[in-house]
Amino acid sequence: MPLPDEFTSLAREVNNWGRWGDDDEIGTLNLITDEAVRRGAASIRSGKRFALALPLSADGPQTGALPGRVNPLHLMTQVNTSYSPDPDGVRANDDAVVMGLQSATHWDALAHVSYAGRIYNNFPADSITASGASRCAIDKAPAVVSRGVLLDVARAKGVDSLDGGYAITSDDLDVAADYANVRIEPGDIVLIRTGHMRLLDAGDRQAFMYPSPGPGMDATRWFHRHDIAAVATDNLAFEVLPGERADLFLPLHMLDLVDIGLIQGQNFRLEALASDCADDGQYTFLLSAPPEPFASAVGAPVQPVVVK
Repeated sequence: MPLPDEFTSLAREVNNWGRWGDDDEIGTLNLITDEAVRRGAASIRSGKRFALALPLSADGPQTGALPGRVNPLHLMTQVNTSYSPDPDGVRANDDAVVMGLQSATHWDALAHVSYAGRIYNNFPADSITASGASRCAIDKAPAVVSRGVLLDVARAKGVDSLDGGYAITSDDLDVAADYANVRIEPGDIVLIRTGHMRLLDAGDRQAFMYPSPGPGMDATRWFHRHDIAAVATDNLAFEVLPGERADLFLPLHMLDLVDIGLIQGQNFRLEALASDCADDGQYTFLLSAPPEPFASAVGAPVQPVVVK
């Protein structure tokens, strides 16, 4: 079935293929310049820190609906193991984790999805094999550190959280930026708060999974127009669920990752940060969020750290 005209027209409008050369594999992360990092550092006023990752535990957000996305399983591989004949000598403890790389707080690599046989920058979809991604893998991402901006869409609309199925538009993002009194600059990393994480915090995984508020297709125009380096949300799927069109599944994954070359983050914990931003009126900060560099992987967990 051919893709709908609305989608293909939007894909052409936001496409960045070739913008940074035919061999580019990092997309909009090219926009993180020394100036963008200095702008983030200049946002630090108090030194307050916020860690935005979910705990890596069996109590994570996955319900089992997505194959392979298992919540982290922690295993002890050594417990007080002796390496010395001395009964009072050193003993060691070691552990291991089994998890889906996209099961908790994570970045999607540009190789995470394909459509029409291509991934970002016109590389073939068959560059991803059972061995992983030979193009646009997550380990290709440089240091993901820049000025971060929180766009609290829920607060800007006067609610604690957006309703499941609410599609965030370009206008919503503009209103949230005005609410924060901030101008988006090229190379910024944008964090979008919907308030949906409150459901997971309350222990309701199923309601957290679906239905969900999130950016709609129109938001990709805003992402592209503002030349942001990366974008993350506080929900499971990044984009709105159910989707806006019955004939398209995960269109923002297609548009952001394949056409724009924009990495997406999911399951970012934004509640404490949002509360602090509302208290002091400061919605910009230094954000350090490099993905774990799993070779040839199409996504990776991250512990984003905000310094205000």
